Formats: sequence, C-alpha cells, structure tokens
Amino acid sequence: MQRYDFGRLLGQGNFAKVYYGRNLKSGQSVAIKVIDKEKVLKVGLIDQTKREISVMRLVKHPNIVQLYEVMASKTKIYFVMEYAKGGELFNKVAKGRLKEDIARKYFQQLMSAVNFCHSRGVYHRDLKPENLLLDENGSLRVSDFGLSALALWSDLICSTSWLSPVP
Repeated sequence: MQRYDFGRLLGQGNFAKVYYGRNLKSGQSVAIKVIDKEKVLKVGLIDQTKREISVMRLVKHPNIVQLYEVMASKTKIYFVMEYAKGGELFNKVAKGRLKEDIARKYFQQLMSAVNFCHSRGVYHRDLKPENLLLDENGSLRVSDFGLSALALWSDLICSTSWLSPVP
C-alpha cells in the first residue's frame, strides 16, 4: 500500500473500513476499503469476498463504482476504488425531499446500472440509499457489492421446447 496515502475514515461496517486515499504517483483521489482478513476467515466469508472482487471486475458501467485494484497483506485485504466525492445518497435524502427532476435522474441512473448488472448475471441484493453514492458531478454510483450474487449458467439455461416462439 506504499502507492497510496491514507486519509480520513469515510465509513465502516462489520468487517471493513473505507478510507479516503490518494494515489501518490498520479494524485488521483480513491476510496480504499480495508478488510480485516482474520475476521473474514473466522466467520467464513472469504468466498463472499472473492465473489465481490469478481463481480466488481465484471460490472464496468458509468453508474457503478469502479474497482481499480486489489491488494493484500498478511492481515488485510485492500480494495482500491473510485472515490465518489458527493457521498451517500442517504445523506442528501436525509436533508429533505429531492426535487422531482433530480430524483428522476437518480432513478434512471440506478435503473441503467441495475439493468447492466442483470444483463451480466449480477444481482446486487443490497440496494439502499447508503450504497448509492454521488460523484463530483452529481451522478449516481452503485457501490458495495458485498452481498451480491452471480447467476449460475445452469439458472439461465432452460428447455428450448418450452420457450415462446421468436417473431
């Protein structure tokens, strides 16, 4: 993690903390999710962590927080991700009702991201205002794919005899 300067704590959950960071070479602002490896192993969530990495690498979309790189030490796993300067949508909604045009824009961006994920067989399963971030331009970014699921190819295969005919 010598390539990054760690800053303030942005948020935390049961197994991870997210910090503001800066790439020392490029100066780019990033968010760095720091996962406690021992806690994850103790509760058997290593497969879930691997799935989160796979999912984030699979879903490259303008309305999804991008994963730049993953690193690990003996005790920690680090996700270096796009930094969303505007923070959580939750904080914006907590201040009061959104204007209709802004709410519509966010909803359209959310649906674009969700549709993209579903087209790739990815199901987020934890969409809530705390996991919807805003960038410096006010665009929505879906984050936190920790509870996501990947559709199995066997789930997508069906008997062609029972498909409706294509016009």
